[in-house]
Amino acid sequence: MREYTADVPKTILELQQFRQTQSIPIRSKAGREGVATLVNLNPSINAWYVLELRWSDGAPARTYHLENPNPHRRTLRLDQRYPSGLVVEEGADRFACDLFSAASPDLLEQGKASGHIFFPLCESRFYLRNRGAGRHTTLEAATDFFRGRVWGGEEAIVIGHHLLGDANRETGRISKDAQGAARGRGDGRQGPQAASIDPKYADRLMTSTNLGIPLEDAGVTRLVPGVWYAAMGNAGVYVSVLPPNFIAHEILQRRDGAATRLDSVEASALTYLIAFDLDRFELGFARGTEHPGVEWSDHILDQMKDPALPGPDGIGSAAPLSATGLVSPWDARRSVAVFTGGFKRAHGAFKQGQLALKNHGSHYGFVENGVVFSKLQPGLATILTLDDGSVEMKTWEEADNRLLSRIKHARQSGVPIVELDEASQSPVPGRLVGQWGAGNWSGSEDAKLRTIRAGAAIQSRNGKRFLIYAMFSTATPSAMARVFQAYDCRYAMMLDMNALEHTYLAVYRNAGSGLAIDHLLEGMSVLDKPSAGQPVPRFVGFPDNRDFFYVMQRDVKGVQP
Repeated sequence: MREYTADVPKTILELQQFRQTQSIPIRSKAGREGVATLVNLNPSINAWYVLELRWSDGAPARTYHLENPNPHRRTLRLDQRYPSGLVVEEGADRFACDLFSAASPDLLEQGKASGHIFFPLCESRFYLRNRGAGRHTTLEAATDFFRGRVWGGEEAIVIGHHLLGDANRETGRISKDAQGAARGRGDGRQGPQAASIDPKYADRLMTSTNLGIPLEDAGVTRLVPGVWYAAMGNAGVYVSVLPPNFIAHEILQRRDGAATRLDSVEASALTYLIAFDLDRFELGFARGTEHPGVEWSDHILDQMKDPALPGPDGIGSAAPLSATGLVSPWDARRSVAVFTGGFKRAHGAFKQGQLALKNHGSHYGFVENGVVFSKLQPGLATILTLDDGSVEMKTWEEADNRLLSRIKHARQSGVPIVELDEASQSPVPGRLVGQWGAGNWSGSEDAKLRTIRAGAAIQSRNGKRFLIYAMFSTATPSAMARVFQAYDCRYAMMLDMNALEHTYLAVYRNAGSGLAIDHLLEGMSVLDKPSAGQPVPRFVGFPDNRDFFYVMQRDVKGVQP
């Protein structure tokens, strides 16, 4: 704990306050001797380990990042009775794994040189993680070039984003059909809570040519705005569309002091939403090969940066941990969807407002597989998965640090879009929704905030909870808040913005003997990689430089990777 809290330069291992360490003498068959040290980075999560080998012949120390795909049933240990490798414990069973008895190259070095991002060891009981080479889209490559190498590049990017802010705007085609609208509402008891709609639009139907997720009822071509429809091939997944100007008057015109009035452009722009039943699914998170980083953000005030530290948490690198930018193969088998994460480190901190003056500028925190890469900061909107698979969204508080040992994944992204008002037990806009600088909403310097944006929310209905992802074809934070309020979401936060690659979501389903990839918007399909005439899905089929979330079917007891 002292190492974790100390404001001094440190390693990523010293940032892990719950780690457990073992060391034993080791010996190869050729008589080479040394010391092996195994670090379980968070025993409560039991997923990631670091193995270090130091040989007595003076060779440089070697470190390896290991992953345990079955953390609830397996544990890795060093045992002096097996001086040439690790022992895997599964209940009463023990498996000795010979890793470094060979002279050169041993099995670990073979794994590093293999080119495999996940290299199986000990009959696939655990894996060596190797760093992936993340893919950049053309837009991201150009943005990184301007940001890093061109004087005034950041300003040029902001202007470009503003000029292209409405480029993805879609309004759909609206028609009147009272009977069709009544049929489309059904009995309203299945799936998530429908949006609260102004009664004057009760006879409207919406057609979108850009919705990429087919419906279970293939005969439905026109949607009732705000109503949820079952997605094809995945029980517990639902889709909905809504233009903000259809929202009930008492929500849209509410004077709550935070949200601003919507203009006609964003009010008529479609929002695409997808919901996942959290009784059926759980949520994973993975860093990209490059983003988010752990270094200082250039976005903070100069006085908040400590020149003695390589980053706000005392680390300037995540080495020796390997970022893969890829869903692990054992999680990929039960994944049904992926979507892009939050801001890069460059903009993931505050330059204005109270949060800019706290905790080195309040850099957005993140945790992967129980490992803290950047501390979770008070006051920031946080989505997290606990060790029991439950998914929560909340504004982080100092008292929440008691949960850290149990947090498997977490990602912070700014401040709340929507939060629950305790007095009325209804959702209200976050207090900084209408404040460009203090809310760190990005956009242009003159606070023009309308652009393509994505957000996540939690909705509760009839004892069930749903994770909702929404892509706003163009919106300000105020429009996002009104939409999430209409769907009675008790908490909501922004993720990323400005381009389809930053708001990407894909759903997977079985289609005959193959796999179908359905995108929330048809245009997102260009972000998958073609191979032999077939699309290879982003984040699952090849590494990406950006962080992402993945939605998995809940683990079935007895099914072991």
